Amino acid sequence: MPMLWVEALHIVAVVSWFAGLFYLPRLFVYHADAKDSLSNERFKVMERKLFRGIMTPAMIATLGLGIWLLHLQDYMWLRSGWLHAKLTLVVLVVIYHHLCLMHMKRFARDANTHSHVYFRWFNEAPIVLLLGIVILVVVKPF
Repeated sequence: MPMLWVEALHIVAVVSWFAGLFYLPRLFVYHADAKDSLSNERFKVMERKLFRGIMTPAMIATLGLGIWLLHLQDYMWLRSGWLHAKLTLVVLVVIYHHLCLMHMKRFARDANTHSHVYFRWFNEAPIVLLLGIVILVVVKPF
């Protein structure tokens, strides 16, 4: 498969993954504010389906295609500072993904202790990470 196809699929996977990373914490905001059991159960189903059906497969595709792209690249890029910084941010995104899983499991057990305000702030992290990743990939500052 030519490199441009791999890159295109990688971008689609990244967009899908980040769509979930933006939406799941927003669901947490509403879930933390929910008072009735019907809403509570509905949010549990929505969160689980989003995480397992979209976010995790998109993360796996993003990481797999990203590794494939690294393999297809000139090895000079592997010594670039911007790439190391980008990969560090990708590791932070994976950690954030797993923090979302941790929060989702707490909601599933009805053991959430955080307020909707906490989740409003938690929801901002993927924006900062995505901004950093895109700037590093496009500008390649170092």
